[in-house]
Amino acid sequence: MMKTTTKLLATAAAAMLTAGAAQAQISDGVIKIGVLNDMSGLYADIAGPGSVTAARMAVEDFGAAAKGMKVEIVGADHQNKPDVGSTVARTWIDVDKVDAIADVPTSSVALAINQIVRDKNKVFLNSGAATSDLTGKACSPNTVHWTYDTWMLANGTGSAIAKTGGDSWFFLTADYAFGHALERDTEAAVLKAGGKVLGKVRHPFPGQDFSSFLLQAQASKAKVIALANAGGDTINSIKQAAEFGITRGGQNLAGMLMFIADVHSLGLNTAQGLIFTETFYWDLNDQTRAWSKKFAERNGGKYPTMVQAGVYASVLHYLKAVEAAKTDDGLKVVEQMKKMPTDDPLFGKGTIRQDGRKIHPAYLVEVKKPSESKGPYDYYKIRATIPADQAFRPLNQGECPLVK
Repeated sequence: MMKTTTKLLATAAAAMLTAGAAQAQISDGVIKIGVLNDMSGLYADIAGPGSVTAARMAVEDFGAAAKGMKVEIVGADHQNKPDVGSTVARTWIDVDKVDAIADVPTSSVALAINQIVRDKNKVFLNSGAATSDLTGKACSPNTVHWTYDTWMLANGTGSAIAKTGGDSWFFLTADYAFGHALERDTEAAVLKAGGKVLGKVRHPFPGQDFSSFLLQAQASKAKVIALANAGGDTINSIKQAAEFGITRGGQNLAGMLMFIADVHSLGLNTAQGLIFTETFYWDLNDQTRAWSKKFAERNGGKYPTMVQAGVYASVLHYLKAVEAAKTDDGLKVVEQMKKMPTDDPLFGKGTIRQDGRKIHPAYLVEVKKPSESKGPYDYYKIRATIPADQAFRPLNQGECPLVK
């Protein structure tokens, strides 16, 4: 009996030592992920509390508890201000021991977080910000850019519209990093497709009254008025354009960045016929439908945007990489994320390139007419699938210093 007890104690001690050694690779024994976004402003429906829900679902689906991994999700509102976002990020990392920051819509905030995370060797899982500079001149070995970017939007929507007769453009652009990058990338795509740009105007971010800008766009006689803005700014631009009878007059609106939450807010009567590019739609297949239904039940009935889907998928892959690398060291985890193929129920199989760009297909969608919709959130017709190897900027064209 004594020998058996001694043997059991020795086995237990060995197991504790092994667990301790594994846990020692995780700082504080806890993997803490901060979801940083707009919780109450014009991007709250696109990201907001829904992104926190998506991150928590990723932790559950990864099975962290069953694997003995302690994972915590925290959330904060950056108010779309780089100084506020930077303060939150530094406090999270220095005081609260946050290991990874996820989401971060608003490109100016994301570019600031990108640098802070690099300096402190943590991980930035970007889903919400669009600027393609995050995998271009501002690329970082600590950042993964999931979901979408301005190059993808420009070459999906811009090229498609220009090639089908929309050959003269006027830009209504949000006056900050995201708007500038989207205007730049879309203009390049339009010119490449043989179109021309008749004018540009930049509006304050966030904006309320777009009437003077829309009147300039209307006066330009451009066939396409490109809305290089997002969220509440896009919704208000479309509503005010309808009041001026712009589309009735023969000009087309191109929402250069739109989300299912925007279509839901506008209603199909107003949004019908809009064409734009997404990388996720809840009704793509059985897996996306099952996950989205589960998400909506936890998100007040609201179906997921591509940003929220990207938060789920990026957090899930991050946790897989932490498990495989047996560390939460920022550089090592991102390196592991790039080594491992991605595989999740929302974006399917994919890869992460040297520049941090996550690669997956994109979809050119058209908003259904009210008569075509069979129920809540049945909003899109898929006009074209852009293959993964064509959806994003070629690796050798981004000027990312990490690309050798």
